[in-house]
Amino acid sequence: MLVVVVGGLLGFGAVRTNVLGAADRLDRVGARVDAFLDPAPDRSTLPTVVVTPRPLPAASAAPVGVATAGGSDDLPTMPRPALPSPIARAPVDVVLVADHATVFASQLTDKDCAVAGTQMVLAMLGLGDTSAAFQTEIHDRIGEWEAWDDSHNGGWGPASISLALAEYGAPGYEVRAYDVQADALRDAAIAISTTDMPVVLLPWWGAHTWVMTGFRADADPAHFADAELSGVYILDPWYPRVSSIWGPSDGPGNFEDMAEMERNFIRWSRPEGAYPDRDGKYVVLIPTIPLDS
Repeated sequence: MLVVVVGGLLGFGAVRTNVLGAADRLDRVGARVDAFLDPAPDRSTLPTVVVTPRPLPAASAAPVGVATAGGSDDLPTMPRPALPSPIARAPVDVVLVADHATVFASQLTDKDCAVAGTQMVLAMLGLGDTSAAFQTEIHDRIGEWEAWDDSHNGGWGPASISLALAEYGAPGYEVRAYDVQADALRDAAIAISTTDMPVVLLPWWGAHTWVMTGFRADADPAHFADAELSGVYILDPWYPRVSSIWGPSDGPGNFEDMAEMERNFIRWSRPEGAYPDRDGKYVVLIPTIPLDS
């Protein structure tokens, strides 16, 4: 099981412990005080693309989704590749990394999960390494990318991760928010299958960062709209820490079944204030540019 006890994205808030709701109230008060004392820069950043639930498939076909950004209806989803015909339906087990330990980086502090997640994506793509020095370098550049719309507390939000990845040579990561968890994970799997790039998930109410490196399904979701995922492969920068609330974290590349995803990948809800395009949704950074393009 993948775990976190503190707000992993820098400035994203504290652990969601709860005794009759008291902890939630304290988290929200503290987050608002922090935001008042040290406000994030009020500048433009990447939009969050809101993806509406896709219709249930009537038959096996290429999946279809509808995406909007900031309330607009004119932004399409990631282009789907041309499909060969006929396509043999078969279970798939897709993993981008032969040895997850070689690209794993544990977060240096309790608040550096976004930094470590960014670092691991870059390491997977041959654009960085897993050293403490490189993680510190990424951490120290947050001033170039932080924005109030992305993180009201300042520091790292999903748009900052995307901007950092682009700066280091991995452009095209789109911040998306989904009403339905299955749609979020399906698009994540399609992106991995069609781009050979990892996906970044924002679990635990948006307070933590995972890198999704693969998935299992009863068919390739890039070709079959009714394909069902059975789980995903995850790099969790919280490892090897142990949470007094959630228990030990899982090692690099652990396979998380759908029950674990239901428990861990939870709708966005941040204590520091409202995020209209993310609140109550599942937030994912989806790669839109194939690795070899």
